Amino acid sequence: MTKSLNKIDSQNVKVDVHYLTRVEGHGNIVVDVKEGKLTKCEFQVIESPRFFESMLVGRSIWEAQHLTSRICGICACGHTLASIKAAEDALGVKLSDEVVMLRKLLLNIEMLDSHILHIYILVAPDLLGVKSILPLIKTHRPVIEMALRMKRMSDYGGEVLAGRHIHPISYVIGGLTQLPSREGLEKLHSLMLESRKDGEETVEIIKTLKFPEFQRPTQYMSLTHDDEYAMYDGDLVVNGIKSKVADYRKLFIESVVDYSRAKISKINGKSYAVGALARFNNNSDKLHKKAKAVAKELGLKAPCHNPYLNTAAQLVEWVHCLEDSITILEKILKDGLNEQKVVVSSWPKRSEIGKTKYKPNTGKGCVEVPRGSLFHEYSINETAHITAANCVIPTNQNMGNLEDDMRKIVPELLGKKTQEEITLSLEMLARAYDPCISCATHLLDVKFINASDRSVIDDTEQTR
Repeated sequence: MTKSLNKIDSQNVKVDVHYLTRVEGHGNIVVDVKEGKLTKCEFQVIESPRFFESMLVGRSIWEAQHLTSRICGICACGHTLASIKAAEDALGVKLSDEVVMLRKLLLNIEMLDSHILHIYILVAPDLLGVKSILPLIKTHRPVIEMALRMKRMSDYGGEVLAGRHIHPISYVIGGLTQLPSREGLEKLHSLMLESRKDGEETVEIIKTLKFPEFQRPTQYMSLTHDDEYAMYDGDLVVNGIKSKVADYRKLFIESVVDYSRAKISKINGKSYAVGALARFNNNSDKLHKKAKAVAKELGLKAPCHNPYLNTAAQLVEWVHCLEDSITILEKILKDGLNEQKVVVSSWPKRSEIGKTKYKPNTGKGCVEVPRGSLFHEYSINETAHITAANCVIPTNQNMGNLEDDMRKIVPELLGKKTQEEITLSLEMLARAYDPCISCATHLLDVKFINASDRSVIDDTEQTR
């Protein structure tokens, strides 16, 4: 059938996308066009709430990070660090420079791991015209082996630094429970040096792929820092205006909508984006020189208003995080680590929890995770038990912006694209935000219902 016969009626169109994987479960995309007017455009998160904030209430602040790391299997290190930072803010704990350096290294490694997974597993199949990575194993086997090699490097980094990459165990309030071994750090350094070549090859591959053309200026929020490309610490910035992390509740407002169990976040009454593209737009001048060169090769310039190019920004960040990690490792291997400044020696025993008195307080922590700015906030009582908790997830912050992108792109696609092309464009738009994939495999069912003759076309794609 020719494309001209496969065009849909642009005056009356209903698009139902069921079970699109998002941060904590499943979501639907619902688009309804009646008599040429867009009457509905929603991203519906239908998964039941997971109640991590409720689970934290009544628990000791000393064990919070072991619970919150379970929020996500991809961003487990990020949740651990945001949780620890909030706890330390509440307790008034001060850190050594070496501890901060190790945390930045761990956060870099999580970025390396998640970004390469998204680039090769979620995005590349779309751009190469296949349904999943499986066909690419036959047609592009060396590339897939390279991608897996890059991921194994970052997985090993998590093991060396935190005991394991998924749900880390050695990073705690005040420092670490044990030093990473020198042998492990030396091997990690060697793997990272080898991974430079794989990164260069990835840049060459991505340069050959064509991303969809789409533009919608929006607000971009991220951490920012005068001295570095902010990932672990800094102030929040939106439209060039800075604010303190402690004031994040004043910066953006979360609201509940009746069609979704995920909140919609807005700044000054408008949606905003977080994630790699937001960080690039706000902080590109602080990138490592090699990452700047990659951005130039890819034609990525700040500000960039094409959400599909979030993937390109991720590759730029991958190069930055690799080079920054190599620099940190070389410093550690040269100078060593002072065990007294890194390893926590005063961690309370379970039998002692609740006996020491603390000042009731509220602590807030923020780090940049692959999908954007992640916030944890805890209030504690005099025994350091949590009385209130708040976690703001990046994917939820992006939902309002994704909907606004959909509202702009749908009219641009209607009457110009086939049903299959519209399906792919909407799926790719959602995936461009790098939805948090905490579960291994989901099915994405797409249904187009032509309101004029009620004909239905189904397309089922395995996305993970």
